[in-house]
Amino acid sequence: MRIIGIDPGSQRTGVGIIDVGMTGKLTHVFHGALAVAAEASFPLRLKRIFDELCDIIATHQPVECGIERVFMARNPDSALKLGQARGAAICAVVSRGIVVHEYAATEVKQAVVGSGRSDKTQVQHMIGILLGLQGPLQADAADALAIAVTHAHTRASLARVGIPRSAWRRRR
Repeated sequence: MRIIGIDPGSQRTGVGIIDVGMTGKLTHVFHGALAVAAEASFPLRLKRIFDELCDIIATHQPVECGIERVFMARNPDSALKLGQARGAAICAVVSRGIVVHEYAATEVKQAVVGSGRSDKTQVQHMIGILLGLQGPLQADAADALAIAVTHAHTRASLARVGIPRSAWRRRR
């Protein structure tokens, strides 16, 4: 099973792809950050996110997707731009017939590091260990790989327990 993880951003969008073997072994396939801040306008940033994700999906053929859920930022303008970048990413994935699964940042940190309040350096370190990667990882790419790993772990847990994902979440 090949999973793409996406950490959306209006300046940089992280992308990570992993394979999950029959035994649950995780294997790194691809990671990178789509740097779109240099585009002439915000609509061109969104187009570039869409186009580059479509190309990555066509090349690597993932079958499932995990994406970070938007949190409410202090700056409404930033939150709107993040939401639009996330929308462009979701459209790229859905246009290829892939179902999108959403994860809160705290869920990802909990799944990868063991604490929902861990910082980016801890996530980067643990992703490197879990996937056997050498050297430093760019933060957005590490977050995207962490989202893919979170989806792999969540889907495996749900399969063992035999309940739908909607029942897994606590209602707040």
